[in-house]
Amino acid sequence: IDIAFFSAGGSISEKYAKYAVESGALVIDNTSHFRMMDNVPLVVPEVNPEDIELWEETGIIANPNCSTIQMVQLLKPLHDLYGIKRVDVSTYQATSGAGKAGMEELVQQMQDFFAFKLDESKVEAFAHQIALNVIPHIDTPQANSYTKEEMKMVNETNKIMHSDFAVSATCVRVPVLRSHSEAITIRFEEGVDVDVAKVREVLDAFENVTVQDDLENSVYPMPMTATDTDETYVGRIRKDLHENNVLHLWGVADQVRVGAATNAIRIAQKWIKLEA
Repeated sequence: IDIAFFSAGGSISEKYAKYAVESGALVIDNTSHFRMMDNVPLVVPEVNPEDIELWEETGIIANPNCSTIQMVQLLKPLHDLYGIKRVDVSTYQATSGAGKAGMEELVQQMQDFFAFKLDESKVEAFAHQIALNVIPHIDTPQANSYTKEEMKMVNETNKIMHSDFAVSATCVRVPVLRSHSEAITIRFEEGVDVDVAKVREVLDAFENVTVQDDLENSVYPMPMTATDTDETYVGRIRKDLHENNVLHLWGVADQVRVGAATNAIRIAQKWIKLEA
């Protein structure tokens, strides 16, 4: 075995990944267990492919959190263009982020709603009813009043991008089956005057990113069109009304593919080329 993919939970990776490494395999881990370890590279191949070369120290490459992956794919070309000073993101995360049980609970609650028995529907996968609702709470609360999911986005972004700009996140569960959406506000370095046409150009040229941005014709990224694809879509690109160095945009990607499986496969493909 040359490459071993681990995606069965952090406790499994903690216990068994070392045996795969000892056998000579590269471990690509899709759990959160190794992500913030200093000697384990955290990789989005379009963003920091050079970090794949660091795999030999531990034999492990970590796959980032789903919501982080799609965001840094949009931040990277813009950071290269203007230099980012701060990012504020609000996520709209699909129920499949909580697994099969999350999806099934949404479907069942909607069926119960149309059968006029929503008040009898089970609430197990989430803290509250998810049908016809949004829940501003993903993963466990932290001492700083953020959630674990929000802090993943904060910490992972800077590790992947080798940056120190400020990141603040609010992560929200929405009644959608697949694909996460993100409203992102980016503050660039002082003195930058954002050129929206140039922003569209560099985003559309970036690997595995597609611009869908024609508001007059109702063209913009949506979960229903992003699902089952391997692209990260971006639209609603607009300069702030009050500050020339601030940009707003909307990004959507299938978090099961782009945010997990596809990213892991892309890591493997880059590693194979590196080792050839």
